[in-house]
Amino acid sequence: MKTHNNFDEQFEFGGKARTWSLVAIVIGVVAIALGFLTGNVERTFANLLLMAYYTTCVSLAGAFFCAVQYVTQSGWSAAILRVPHAFIRILPIPAIILIVVVVAGLTMTHTITNHEGQEVVAPYLYKIWGAHDVTKEGSEHFDALIAGKSGFLNIGFFLARVVGFLAAYILLSRLFVKYSTNEDELAGMSNYDKSFKLACVFLVIFGFTIPVFAFDVIMSLEAHWFSTMFGWYNFAALWVTGLATMTLIIIYLRSQGYLSWVTQDHLHNLGQLMFGFSVFWTYLWFAQFLLTWYANIPEETAYFYKRWEPEFKPWFWFSIVINFLTPLLVLMARDFKRSTAILKTACIIIICGHWFDYFQMIMPGTVEHYHEWYSAVLWIEVGTFIGFAGMFAFLVLNALTKFKALAPKNHPFLQESLHHHI
Repeated sequence: MKTHNNFDEQFEFGGKARTWSLVAIVIGVVAIALGFLTGNVERTFANLLLMAYYTTCVSLAGAFFCAVQYVTQSGWSAAILRVPHAFIRILPIPAIILIVVVVAGLTMTHTITNHEGQEVVAPYLYKIWGAHDVTKEGSEHFDALIAGKSGFLNIGFFLARVVGFLAAYILLSRLFVKYSTNEDELAGMSNYDKSFKLACVFLVIFGFTIPVFAFDVIMSLEAHWFSTMFGWYNFAALWVTGLATMTLIIIYLRSQGYLSWVTQDHLHNLGQLMFGFSVFWTYLWFAQFLLTWYANIPEETAYFYKRWEPEFKPWFWFSIVINFLTPLLVLMARDFKRSTAILKTACIIIICGHWFDYFQMIMPGTVEHYHEWYSAVLWIEVGTFIGFAGMFAFLVLNALTKFKALAPKNHPFLQESLHHHI
């Protein structure tokens, strides 16, 4: 950027970033195709669900970030709002991919052996409640517990909820971008006031529905189990991975000469949020695990017992180490949060760490047993992750080029943000 306050310069997406993101997408497509062609259909569906849910959650974090900043009338973040705005702009794409994966996983079936040794026709995803005749009284496959939940867990209502929630998030969050870009053109407080009111509505809707969204997409994979903490546990993962991804993109933009007005003080704030919500995630992880353990409720302890089987137990403990101890030690010191290199490392650790977190949520209830624990993460997992990461990077950086400026130049708190110091 030519001057410190040159807010009119647009982002240009090209060079190595564009090339490598496209290469990553190709790697992902090849890995997914090979997964289906080599007979690893169930495992490929599980990985598609994992990454579609992950990228949707990270995109949603952009909308939540904007809403929180408007409701709290925060000034420090005004200078970096274009990055979460880009997350909002791309949200429809991972949301549509997630819906396609869920629908395909529910409608495509195969024969499996259930826990009672019976062969049943079941979908590739949500096999416990989506299997044929599990709610039909008198059937040899009848499951009384699932039948009791069938008013909520039935395909029609399930898909209506998933699609309805995502549509509401997309429609509401896109108004944040609309009002902000209108603000650039018209100035004044009118659009900021609209954003404030919108944020209040969005947070109420988001707060009540995001736990149900997590219950539907992830927890219902193991429909015999239930935890009222699971929705907030997922929210904590959504928020901290979104913060890490935003921070990583901001660091990249600064390294390319953009966002020159963003200082170490802004990055420090983002580091504080990542540190704090990594601890919050750990609190929910520990509470969900410990309460289930000492309550000794068989239908709930089965969830964790499965994750203590040999092929998952090392990843179970690795997840808590990488998602709690590592961010705690890396981001605890003030100087560490003000070091771009250390902060970038912390972001990468958190992004990869919460992939393992989602892996632990999805794989044990979706994929048949692996031979060894180290065979649970192989080329399908790595290739799918790379593909979705490349897609996300490409979409976000391309979305940034659509803004006339990388700063909301008529935001009422922009000057406060430019002079932010802690």
